[in-house]
Amino acid sequence: MTRTPRPRPFRPAALLALSLLPLLGACGRGGGDILSQRPQAPCPRVAVLADAVDLTRYGAGASGAVELQARMLQPVGSCDYAPGSAGLDVTLVVQVEAERGIGTLRTADLPYVVAVTDEAEGRVLNRGADTVRVIFAGNERRTAAQGEQMMVRIPGDVRRAAEKVVLIGFQLTPEELAANRRRGPR
Repeated sequence: MTRTPRPRPFRPAALLALSLLPLLGACGRGGGDILSQRPQAPCPRVAVLADAVDLTRYGAGASGAVELQARMLQPVGSCDYAPGSAGLDVTLVVQVEAERGIGTLRTADLPYVVAVTDEAEGRVLNRGADTVRVIFAGNERRTAAQGEQMMVRIPGDVRRAAEKVVLIGFQLTPEELAANRRRGPR
C-alpha cells in the first residue's frame, strides 16, 4: 500500500520568505554588508593636559616681552582595532592656535608630548614627542596649525586598552610649567 503525499496548506509567511531571498542574497556582496562589519572600536579618553595646554615664550634681552603665545586645542582623532587583535590604534591630529608678540617672528616649532597613561594607577605607560610648526604670514598676528597625523597603538585586550587615557600637551621647560601653574587655566 502506497500513500500519496498530501498537499501542504498555503502559508503566506513562506511566500514572504521567498520574496526576501533576493534581498538576503545581496547581503554577502560588496562593501555594504552590515552583517559582516565589525562594530565601532572603543576609544580611550583623549585629553589635553591642563598644565601644558598653553605655551608662552619670551624674547631675549632685558625687556622680556612676549614673543609667542600658543594654545593647544582638543585633537581630532579616531579609533580602530589594531591588526591581529593587537589592541587599539588611535589616530590623532594635534591642533594649535598661536599669537605672536611684537617682533619679527615668522615661524615657530612648538614641541609637544603624547603620553598613554593608566588612569587607575596614574602612571605613564608610553610617551612620545613631536613638533607642530606655526607660520605667520605677512603682518598676521594670529594663526592656527595642525601637526602630522599620528597613530598611537595601545596594545593588549581591547576593553583594557579603551580604559587608558591619551594625554597631549606642550613640552614645557620647568620655568614654563611653573608659570602655567601659577597663572592657572586661561
